[in-house]
Amino acid sequence: MTAEVAVRQSSGTAATQPRRASALAAGFRADRRKQTVISIALIGPLVAFIVFGFVLPLGTMLFYAVNNPEVRNALPRTLEALQSWDGLAPPPAAAYEALVFDIKSDVEPNVLAEVGRRLNYEITGFRSLLAKTIRKVRNAPIQSAQQQLVDIDEQWADPAYWRVIQRNGSALTAFYLLSAVDLRQGDDGGVKLAPPEERLFLSTLIRTLTISAFVTIICVLLAYPIANAVVSVGGRFSAIMLACVLLPFWTSLLVRTSAWIVILQKEGIVNRALQALGLTSAPLELVFNRTGLYIAMVHILLPFMVLPLISVMKGISPSYVRASSSLGAGPLTTFLRVYLPLTLPGIGAGCLLTFIIAAGYYVTPTLVGGASDQMLSYFVAFYANTTINWGMSAALGVLLLGCILALYIIVGRIVGIGRIVGME
Repeated sequence: MTAEVAVRQSSGTAATQPRRASALAAGFRADRRKQTVISIALIGPLVAFIVFGFVLPLGTMLFYAVNNPEVRNALPRTLEALQSWDGLAPPPAAAYEALVFDIKSDVEPNVLAEVGRRLNYEITGFRSLLAKTIRKVRNAPIQSAQQQLVDIDEQWADPAYWRVIQRNGSALTAFYLLSAVDLRQGDDGGVKLAPPEERLFLSTLIRTLTISAFVTIICVLLAYPIANAVVSVGGRFSAIMLACVLLPFWTSLLVRTSAWIVILQKEGIVNRALQALGLTSAPLELVFNRTGLYIAMVHILLPFMVLPLISVMKGISPSYVRASSSLGAGPLTTFLRVYLPLTLPGIGAGCLLTFIIAAGYYVTPTLVGGASDQMLSYFVAFYANTTINWGMSAALGVLLLGCILALYIIVGRIVGIGRIVGME
């Protein structure tokens, strides 16, 4: 009986083992699903912020830089009539008839006004030409379309105006991106430099990068000893020094910029002090020029260089310096061969942060700089707010973004991306 009971118990245990394993596996899967849901719930707000705060704005900017709907929406029959035209011979009579038909159709006046504004970017005066044509065609009796348009203005006999209409028939255009680097699309479809009087943005881009580079270099030279002093002193005095570094963060950007205008003007504190000390005989031009711009931007951006350096310098053990000294290296050799290489991640991060912010500055150059000191961000704001040219504004933004990404790649190759972001 005992053996028979033991056999039954062992067979029952063997039968329940698969069920227990299946239950454990199901519990494990349920636990994994629960952990996945919790993880998604925790990172969901961050993902949503990145999507709506960065991805969508950048995607919208890229879209507007190539979007070209004006002519396509307002003049569909004209574009269809110009589809087989080679662009060299005089425009076909069907194109004149189609343009008159499109003008007389039930297109909203503001839509045709957008067409004139868009075509005026490529040929100056096209906006007024189209507005005059629309007004006279809609009030004139039906007659020969070609003769009617030529009588209104002889420019309608010029194939160049029709080539511009034909070229803007596609939904996407490279006009804004080419204009952002002072290029134009020629009548033969090739790319050429814009006329000298229209070349503006490449020089502005070079000026933007130059100002940002100088500001970054000055910030490195000033921030390095400041950060080293904050780390070396320690104690309460270190906290006081760090608070002084962070002090600009507690004041509005507009207030800080306006304060520098007051300080640097001809009757300001700096000029009066220089004259009182006998260093100058007349007030210096320290504002509304490049000098004032450098001073104001360095003051505002210096904390962005100091803080990454402090975070890196705090992680450097003093034993490295002592070991270098014990091996016979002098102070300069120790600094160049030991301490400086260890602080390169902080320098790289600070330079990237400072340069990126400086390149996108708009308020400070506008208020403190002169007419020849305006940076690319000024024109981005000008086209977005004043002329309402979203395409040109977006193209300039793409140009600036491309330069920043190129800088990030270059610095990342020199210093190492992982070291910059603190992953190595």
